[in-house]
Amino acid sequence: MESLKAHQKPVTILIIEDHPIVREGCRRLFSRRPDIETHDAASAGAGLACNKTLRPDVIILDVDLPDASGLDMIPALLQDNDTARIIVFSMYEARNFVTRALELGARGYVTKNDDPDMILQATDKVLSGALYLGQTVAQNLALAQIEPAQDPLRDLSEREREVLHFMGEGKSLGEIARALSLGYKTVANIVSMLKQKLGVTTSPALIKFAVECRSHENRSNENRVKPGF
Repeated sequence: MESLKAHQKPVTILIIEDHPIVREGCRRLFSRRPDIETHDAASAGAGLACNKTLRPDVIILDVDLPDASGLDMIPALLQDNDTARIIVFSMYEARNFVTRALELGARGYVTKNDDPDMILQATDKVLSGALYLGQTVAQNLALAQIEPAQDPLRDLSEREREVLHFMGEGKSLGEIARALSLGYKTVANIVSMLKQKLGVTTSPALIKFAVECRSHENRSNENRVKPGF
């Protein structure tokens, strides 16, 4: 396997991550390797610009960025730098995120709950031309191969189902808050949890999912006392 030390010139790594503590942690990890040169960007826009200018060998990419979804960036990053190896570094462990990232062209996926050294292992692995999955997501994907297909809504609470139901009806967060006698911030937090549980990264994607669930509910003629799926 090709290692970082096998490169004749420094390996250039671009870290696209909006949290300063995480960026600093990544820089410290890579500082152990004298043949690595790191650069970082705190937003999607800055990351795209740095990628075009620097053409890094490896990109460490967060999913939740202030101005875009990291997953949505992958095609653009590869269009400007088709030799880059992208490693998604995210808090999300759902297999939906992992499979989507790989489909879009990422070469690795490590969660922020994995051992930090896995970032170094992932970098070595993708530079060799192989794929790399962190321990957590690799286990999740392995289990998915042997478990029967399950209802994607199975892990949602009743309140989360209610919010998803209203989103499927086209209601805004403010309207949902009033309908359920909840605060706007509470509903926004529920929406964030729905994204994580359902493996979607953007509000439009969640709304699309909710509408599809609503359509399925209507087709099935399911009558419920309370709003929900």
